[in-house]
Amino acid sequence: MAEKSLSFPNGFLWGAATSSYQIEGGIENDWSKWEKSASRIRDLKRRGLHPTDFQSGKAANSWEMMEEDIECLKKINATAYRFSIEWARVEPQEGKFDEAVLKKYTHFVKRLQEEGIEPFVTLWHWPVPLWLHKKGGWAKPMIVDYFKKYSERIVRTMPDVTFWITLNEPNIFVGDSFLTGKWPPQKKNLFAYYRVLCHMVCAHRKVYDMIKNINSQTQIGIASPNIYFEAAGGFINRLLKAGADWWWNHWFLDRIKDKQDFIGLNFYFHNLINYGFTKNKNERVSDFGWELYPKGMYYVLKDLEKRYHKPIYITENGLADEKDTQRAWYIMEILKNIHRALSEGIDVRGYMHWSLIDNFEWAEGFTKKFGLFEVDRKTFERRPRSSVKVFAEIAKHNAL
Repeated sequence: MAEKSLSFPNGFLWGAATSSYQIEGGIENDWSKWEKSASRIRDLKRRGLHPTDFQSGKAANSWEMMEEDIECLKKINATAYRFSIEWARVEPQEGKFDEAVLKKYTHFVKRLQEEGIEPFVTLWHWPVPLWLHKKGGWAKPMIVDYFKKYSERIVRTMPDVTFWITLNEPNIFVGDSFLTGKWPPQKKNLFAYYRVLCHMVCAHRKVYDMIKNINSQTQIGIASPNIYFEAAGGFINRLLKAGADWWWNHWFLDRIKDKQDFIGLNFYFHNLINYGFTKNKNERVSDFGWELYPKGMYYVLKDLEKRYHKPIYITENGLADEKDTQRAWYIMEILKNIHRALSEGIDVRGYMHWSLIDNFEWAEGFTKKFGLFEVDRKTFERRPRSSVKVFAEIAKHNAL
């Protein structure tokens, strides 16, 4: 007996997501400086790795190949595209905005709209300009006003954008940059960690008000990396789950819930708690070693609906899968769980796969391949992986 088709609501958005630093190329900011630092190069060589594989360089050359990226979006029948503006490109020196850069981003937005693709524009996706890094970046309270001024320039330049994402995954960035010290500025300070989170809450709230004053019809949110924490059973495990949910999934969103029109959900992780964290069975994993647990999507969506009652867009979800052996299966299973949530009245309005094209994966460099489209490192040619056909059919028919 054939499996029943699962239809999605009319107007449900289908698309993909990227970030500027990971695909554009030719950017100088605090990340590019760190990648070329003596300490970073020493560390990579000590581990037997080639430093150039961990320097973004021209990345996927998307700054020169925006039209090629639009062609990729058309091939997957996209009706939405989440991308980010590169702060260092727009404001390379304090208070000096590059008009040619702003014009190019504005033209890109126009081209997306001409093709029937809704732009979801992220204002900040992790790096900062060097001049701001030297002033202390997110560790200093003055960044709130700098971010507001930068954001205002972008928003006034792009009046036709409806969907704005102020911040990408604040808790992941702050944790890896100010707690574990894995990413620049490589601090390990609990007080700095908390302080930066507070600066980001303040920055989002101020930018939200600023954008609404310019255009009250805009829709504004953040991209939140919620995890499905699952208690194996027993009081201690339930207590640990409650604490993890409170800090990781709710703390930031609780502080901006009155300044948020939608929730952008970035879903990747399941964390089974069994007298300790990450006791996952790992029956299927990605090239990153991350467990592939599609059911987690349903439970995270259910939690967000119960707590916030906001429209939800999946602003990221995907996997590192260079040989493309699991991507089609994973997309199908994820979408089945989104459909389950929809059938229970949860207001999910779109799904954007991470990522449209292979990109520069931060500290992992070019070693992990998340793209629906493979990118040739030398020619930058975009080649569709087999899962593109699967995704394109789903988007075309608005159904599984």
